[in-house]
Amino acid sequence: MTAARVVVTAATSEWAQTAAQMATGYAASVIGCDTEAGIECFLPPDATPDGRPGVSLLFFAFSRDSLQKALINRVGQCILTCATTACFNGLPIVKDKSIRIGGNIRYFGDGWQSSKKLEDRRFWRVPVMDGEFLCEDLFGTCKGVAGGNFLILGKSQRAALDAAEHAVAAIRQLSNVILPFPGGIVRSGSKVGCRYKALRASTNDAYCPTLRALTKTALPHEANAVYEIVIDGLDLASVEKAMQTGIEAACRPGVVRISAGNYGGNLGPFHLKLHDVLQRR
Repeated sequence: MTAARVVVTAATSEWAQTAAQMATGYAASVIGCDTEAGIECFLPPDATPDGRPGVSLLFFAFSRDSLQKALINRVGQCILTCATTACFNGLPIVKDKSIRIGGNIRYFGDGWQSSKKLEDRRFWRVPVMDGEFLCEDLFGTCKGVAGGNFLILGKSQRAALDAAEHAVAAIRQLSNVILPFPGGIVRSGSKVGCRYKALRASTNDAYCPTLRALTKTALPHEANAVYEIVIDGLDLASVEKAMQTGIEAACRPGVVRISAGNYGGNLGPFHLKLHDVLQRR
């Protein structure tokens, strides 16, 4: 998938976090969302372009065009509107692989907007009621890897959730990756296709404990709850590292198996086989 990094800053870390949470809302899966997105990390003032507290966000979509459309909407509706914020590109600009964000947001200025160029970077200054909204013109993109996953099978809901929470905490210490689902954890893992033709995906019945007597189950008899961790990253190595780290952290009391969603290799060119991933660790 095509990826972009957005750096949001604000007068305080609380306002930067508010803008980040708003901009990455409803962005869990491209099955039903315009983008997959999440918070990559929090940035101290000495690590941001304007010396203010910040948050780094990653966004993923199927193409540059769809990513640009999603970011224009999310920056315009969720970051421009948030008190004291500014918005910066976080990836290198490569010819013919950039998207224009500030250059589209500027029209909100109704002709009062102005541009400023610092070295080879152009910024747009849009007047707003608490001063100015500063947004970089072009944002770099790269080809990322989305949908790395593993499943945690637990003896109980509590055991599986505890393991998933530990996996999330470990993965969130890494860079170049996000966990796009709520709290980094998926309870409603899906399979490709559905008996209802309008849906592209449906519940992964093989891993639903309430259906074990009604379907071809993949659950051992002692497993009564399953959670999935889904990882999006800027490159394959980052996704592999996150999977390794998360799997190791998930090996907790009450976990009976670590597995993964297997889609027959039909969802993309990268196949992350768990045994191979852990051996490379």
